Amino acid sequence: MARRPDFWKREDILSRQDLKSLADRLGQMRQSVVREFYDRAYRECRIVNNSTFPTARALQELVQAWKQLRKWRR
Repeated sequence: MARRPDFWKREDILSRQDLKSLADRLGQMRQSVVREFYDRAYRECRIVNNSTFPTARALQELVQAWKQLRKWRR
């Protein structure tokens, strides 16, 4: 039998200040290190089956790494 999701559990998310500091730190790292960070975040965001979904924090980290890699591509 499937378990009900826990809607009352507070999900760990990054604040605007945390996102800004993460973006600043990623901007100071080498491109290869940011690429490894992106790959790790991508693995965490994979949907393995219908009952496991990525956390909001994992998605935020993936997006910040993607944004930094995109800046360097231009």
